[in-house]
Amino acid sequence: MSIVRGEQGRLELGGIELAAVVRDTGVGTPAYVYDLTGIVAEAEALHRAFGGASHLVAYAVKANSAGPVIRALRRAGCGADVVSGAELALALECGVASDAILFSGVAKLDRELDAAIAAGPEGIGAIQIESVEEIVRVSARARAASRRARVSLRVNPAASLEALATHAHIATGHDDAKFGIAKADFSHALALVAASPDLELTGLSTHVGSQFTSTQAYIAAARTLFHLVAEVRPTYGSALRFVDTGGGFGVDYGTGCRVSPSDFVSEALAVQRSFGLDDLALYVEPGRALVAAHGVLVASVVQEKSTPHGAASGARRRWLMIDAGMNDLLRPALYQARHRIEAIDPVSGPMATSASWQVVGPVCESADDFGVHELPAAAPRLVAIRDAGAYGYTMASRYNGRALAAEVFVEAGRVVASRARALDAAWVRDRADLGVVDP
Repeated sequence: MSIVRGEQGRLELGGIELAAVVRDTGVGTPAYVYDLTGIVAEAEALHRAFGGASHLVAYAVKANSAGPVIRALRRAGCGADVVSGAELALALECGVASDAILFSGVAKLDRELDAAIAAGPEGIGAIQIESVEEIVRVSARARAASRRARVSLRVNPAASLEALATHAHIATGHDDAKFGIAKADFSHALALVAASPDLELTGLSTHVGSQFTSTQAYIAAARTLFHLVAEVRPTYGSALRFVDTGGGFGVDYGTGCRVSPSDFVSEALAVQRSFGLDDLALYVEPGRALVAAHGVLVASVVQEKSTPHGAASGARRRWLMIDAGMNDLLRPALYQARHRIEAIDPVSGPMATSASWQVVGPVCESADDFGVHELPAAAPRLVAIRDAGAYGYTMASRYNGRALAAEVFVEAGRVVASRARALDAAWVRDRADLGVVDP
């Protein structure tokens, strides 16, 4: 586990005290701190789950796009799943081989398709096509580049929202979702790809959602995919190299997660073998599962506040106001997600008595609320918001003019990289200079 309390009772991540990280680097707060060693260990455990089966772990860059994270996972044998031209350029810049990159997303721009087709000797590993209409566009861009584009068709298995059993905002494999090719259109899509001399069908894929805490919905979608592959392979599958069951492996945000990423892989492999498709490589696209538990958001307590609460005489609500807000970590406001929050300093002596605190940030929105947490009754100096390694910094904004959080990267118990917060003055200049014409 990356995060523990050390012998002195201080909260540590990756073998280094969080308070010392913030103090010694001088980056201030709020600051994201990531344990690269823990992230690599997650990737290595997932690779082992495949045994000797041919596979690709294509890390979903959108989960955490920091260069040190991508490079560490590349060294651990991972590829990349990207969803924009900028993420594609970032993955290539971080040394990910073009063959090991998948490009997903429903509205890829022409210039993004051009970059994917032009990358490396033969383009990227696969452009994941998500609609019948996109086939014509990709074919045209490949023809213009005098190249043959390697593509995969992403199938929407039409699962019900209830069966997916995850938050509606991160459920992608149902009829009302914008993602993937509908099963009813699948045969037509295959015929269009087969008819195009500019396209090479190298894979078939699906991705049904995120934060699954059981394998049921994931394996049901995999079964649907494998059934379709087995049906069409005799006619269209001569060039097929892989099947891709997507990502979505859940993590424990404090309420438990009954399965590990390896469980998803081992069950998917078993179903793949049952369909006689084990000569094809199995691709997966984990993001959150590799990085979430190995990142925290460190925040300083700005002040406390007490207000009357409830009908009971003398009852008070205790507010803990921190310098990290929804602009830094959007998940609680967007998904009603709950992250564990802990005091960083030792919880002993005067700090041993706990109290319920409503933890809130500085942003001028009522949604800037991290929920009620048991923390020392004497307001702590620093807190750590746990499991913030995924969809934290990548979803951050400068709303209210607040600077993006600092980032610190720890490996083998020492700081190996850091980036300070941007200066407020830079934002002021950027916004104030709009429309200003020099005399």
